[in-house]
Amino acid sequence: MHDKQLQLEVMKTLEGNMPEFISSYLTPIEKIWQPSDFLPDSSSDNFRYEIEELQTFAREMPYDLFVTLIGDCITEEALPTYESWLMDLDGVNQQENVGWTQWIRAWTAEENRHGDLLGKYLYLCGRVNMREMEITTHHLINDGFDIGTSSDPYKNFVYTSFQETATNISHRRVGTLAKQSGNKKLAQMCGVIAADEARHAKAYKDFASRIFDMDASGMMLAFEDMMRRKIVMPAHLLRESGQKAGELWEHFSDAAQRAMVYTAQDYIDIFKDLIDEWKIDSLKNLNDKAERARDYVMKLPDRLQKISDRIATPHLPYSFKWVKS
Repeated sequence: MHDKQLQLEVMKTLEGNMPEFISSYLTPIEKIWQPSDFLPDSSSDNFRYEIEELQTFAREMPYDLFVTLIGDCITEEALPTYESWLMDLDGVNQQENVGWTQWIRAWTAEENRHGDLLGKYLYLCGRVNMREMEITTHHLINDGFDIGTSSDPYKNFVYTSFQETATNISHRRVGTLAKQSGNKKLAQMCGVIAADEARHAKAYKDFASRIFDMDASGMMLAFEDMMRRKIVMPAHLLRESGQKAGELWEHFSDAAQRAMVYTAQDYIDIFKDLIDEWKIDSLKNLNDKAERARDYVMKLPDRLQKISDRIATPHLPYSFKWVKS
């Protein structure tokens, strides 16, 4: 790594802005939405009618879109893995509930509502084999993940900037497609989750921007390293019952591409947006190694585009155990 001592100093400096970050990018608990705001009220006289309506729309959802919704929910439910990973970053002291620890816990608490809302929706919708979905979630948390960042905060903020943007796109698209078929309630659920993800993406992009201001070469090298590795999705070890870790990922990714929820083009577009967001082409005072890293990063989107343009959308259907036949 560049200079670990400098990295720790940068993290400490950023930590001084934590009240600003929390007030800008997170919402007070008493004001933010909760899952029950969007789900049928079991004590209401209309409960049975609302469940019937919810189930009718769920049955009508195209298979690939429905599978993508389930996979998105499972990804959100693997939150314990993400929190424990972030808590291990250099510069984070989880003994005290201040600074970075306060951010990670507050971010986790907001994110926790996403899987809670979608999980209850999927339970009520009557189209999901809940035990199989729960086995996948159990495996995903049990298997953990390796996103290639180790405990390096710079690399982690590149990853979260990218990943939160990708998650925003995925939830927003599911919501848009649901709305087109008249499923306004699911569209609303996906919309509020997507809005959270957009706020969180802005936060991590802001953290990275400020690191570029303080340690441009170190952050540039971290950006290059993550893009060389390729950003893996947090559910890359997805599996069903009887499978090995990661065996289901390609089938899920193919379904998301067929449904046009998250595609190879989205990956390239997010990458380009980060280059623009962080003004990579106009960074000053980079050392020689970081200059070479910038050169690699600036040329990579075109290379990825050429590869992507040659790859056809996969059309091999797969029967997921999550969906009731």
